[in-house]
Amino acid sequence: MPFPARFKHCPNCGAAVDYRIPADDNRERAVCPSCHSIHYQNPLNVVGTLPVWEADGRVLLCRRAIEPRHGLWTLPAGFMELGETTAEGALRETQEEAGADVEMGPLYTVLNVVRVGQIHLFYRARLRSPDFNPGPESLEARLFAEADIPWEELAFKTTRETLRCFFEDRARGGGYALREIDVA
Repeated sequence: MPFPARFKHCPNCGAAVDYRIPADDNRERAVCPSCHSIHYQNPLNVVGTLPVWEADGRVLLCRRAIEPRHGLWTLPAGFMELGETTAEGALRETQEEAGADVEMGPLYTVLNVVRVGQIHLFYRARLRSPDFNPGPESLEARLFAEADIPWEELAFKTTRETLRCFFEDRARGGGYALREIDVA
């Protein structure tokens, strides 16, 4: 299994688990030898936005105040919570990290980050105001023109890929179609 986070004990009874392929399955799973529960590990969803100030086409980035990648720039995003849709989570993260007022647009990029067991989903969003009030997870939030994007200081490949797609689509005159991208 390529991911370091593995079950050691059964969440149901506390017994040490064994890793094996259960009957009628095709993947190794955490199986409890005591209560016989099978525990599945599934990808985590990261949701966020690509907020654009349409008056001049600048995009909003946040400089991270937390690890991983402290001090580097990213689109406002974070882990989806139980009880919310992907769009609700993306809006919440944008408000928490940037203090930005946005109108949610369509899903824009779906990025498969298989090596860490994550799926990143970014929605296009229209900023209603160029004023921000970043939360504790961001050192600052700022608008960037394409020429000013700090490409070498971006925290994550998923941010880089989403921005690349956006600027390519914009250069072609729009037509922002949903894209699915595998990120190594």
